[in-house]
Amino acid sequence: MVMPEQISLSLSTAMNVSIIGSGSETMVLAHGFGGDHSIWDKIIPFFSQHYKLFLFDWSFSGAVKDPALFDPAKYSSYEAFANDLITLLDENDVKSSVFVGHSMSGMIGCIASVKKPQLFKRLILVGASPRYINTDEYEGGFQTSDIEQIMTSIETNYHDWATGFASLVVDKDDPLSVEMFEKCLKRMRPEAALPLAKTVFYCDEREILEKVMIPCTIVQTSRDIVVPNSVAYYMQEKIKGKSTVEMIETSGHFPQVTAHQQFVDVLAGVLGLIIENK
Repeated sequence: MVMPEQISLSLSTAMNVSIIGSGSETMVLAHGFGGDHSIWDKIIPFFSQHYKLFLFDWSFSGAVKDPALFDPAKYSSYEAFANDLITLLDENDVKSSVFVGHSMSGMIGCIASVKKPQLFKRLILVGASPRYINTDEYEGGFQTSDIEQIMTSIETNYHDWATGFASLVVDKDDPLSVEMFEKCLKRMRPEAALPLAKTVFYCDEREILEKVMIPCTIVQTSRDIVVPNSVAYYMQEKIKGKSTVEMIETSGHFPQVTAHQQFVDVLAGVLGLIIENK
């Protein structure tokens, strides 16, 4: 019989947990769809001066060695991801944190904060969205037919789709970053990509927002093809905790990669930090 401590330890190891930097507080950096913890590389030198940075790879990531870790049935909703996040924090004895969640991880952080609020001092939601499909009263950014086409493209030729998707969602004026994310996407197995894309693009987590009591900062780029600006203000209105929107004047879905200095400035202002050697 495997003891709970051994289960926890194996999850941390399997999900490539690493803790770097100094400081008494923990900052959790959670990547989004198709990524891995390398998407935070440009901001690590700044925030490691002030925080212990808690990095990891989600089970679907191509950086995770065990493909069996991602079970499509288990991860058919964000709740299983939120449970994994709580497990990782608990097993590493993290009592409180600033959580920075990119894209899908923003909503995962919201769900985790409702489940176990004491683990989160502040949520920083980067390019997050509770729902991607438009309704009569809500602008998610996509029609159902758009999402169906994405699923068909992933299923037909995932690698071709990944090339096109990377060039759409990362600022095209930064070709090195486009290439970096494309490589991340292509490391993710197609067998994980399709069910994960369904989980993400068909999600509707709008109802969780009114249960979020933790202070939130919503970081949005001014031109994000994945998430319309209206979504950021929708989230601000619905979240019960004190929330603000910080708009970064740039294109793309990855400000921490393509506009990292502005991203650092925004977070430093929110967190009351003085960043040196920027």
